[in-house]
Amino acid sequence: MSPPPMSPDAPPDALIAAAYAYCAEQVRAQDRDRFLAALFAPEELRRHLLALYAFSLDVARVREVVREPLPGEVRLAWWREVIEGQGRGAVEGHPIAAALLDTADRFALPRASLVALVDARIFDLYDDPMPSVADLEGYAGETASALLQLSALVLSPAAAAATGDLSGHGGVALAMTGLLRAFPIHAARGQCYLPLDLLARHGIGRDDAVSGTVTPQLQAALADWRAQAARHLAAARDAAVKLGPADAVAAPYLPLALVAGDLKALARVKDPFRQVGGLSPFRRQFALWRAARRAASGRVWF
Repeated sequence: MSPPPMSPDAPPDALIAAAYAYCAEQVRAQDRDRFLAALFAPEELRRHLLALYAFSLDVARVREVVREPLPGEVRLAWWREVIEGQGRGAVEGHPIAAALLDTADRFALPRASLVALVDARIFDLYDDPMPSVADLEGYAGETASALLQLSALVLSPAAAAATGDLSGHGGVALAMTGLLRAFPIHAARGQCYLPLDLLARHGIGRDDAVSGTVTPQLQAALADWRAQAARHLAAARDAAVKLGPADAVAAPYLPLALVAGDLKALARVKDPFRQVGGLSPFRRQFALWRAARRAASGRVWF
């Protein structure tokens, strides 16, 4: 979808409204889980969550829209300059940037977290393997976990102060599961997010993980990765229990209700190079609705 055509003479309110509408359409089309989860946020704050999600999508998709790493690095550098306030004049034709800056200003979001999210995506531009499980957790922390924490700050700065562990472990669980679901896509283009130390535990290396040949060792490594994700999900659940009723900030965390089902579906995949595992669209939508009901009644929703 192209940015909405806007007259340069349009009033500022109309321009920013169009920018937020564009963000919503991008998230609806490309990240259905987060779009549906955002619908359970208060209406007046919903568009700010969608601006954050559209920004995250834009930097995550850089690898898909460039042919070489260098143009990708230039694109990410542009985002860094915009966030740091060096490129405000360049956002007039970029609705996602305009909406992000408006959201960041309104809610005093930490620019360092936004910049770190951008910088983490440099890894995506190259085919270097993920060195270790700790590096994978760090990558997930700067992307998915940071996005959760930023979203919580939008919904309730006071409540967000207690969501650090929930964001940290929850983001890692979401990121690991998402990368597992995207394994066929990444392997086909030579990317390896399976950490080298995890692969080594099962007697294989990076080339085996992108070879297209299914082996017992690879299946064992993927099972190990699923176990890592499940452990982070359990830790996030413990954090949610300690947090208590969290309906004020629950919306961004609702997709955690999908992780267990996705991991079970991924465990049934016979050929990880050719099959994408996960819950069906209908079951995803129902699980999010049920999670929102549970969160609203003060219960742990995942």
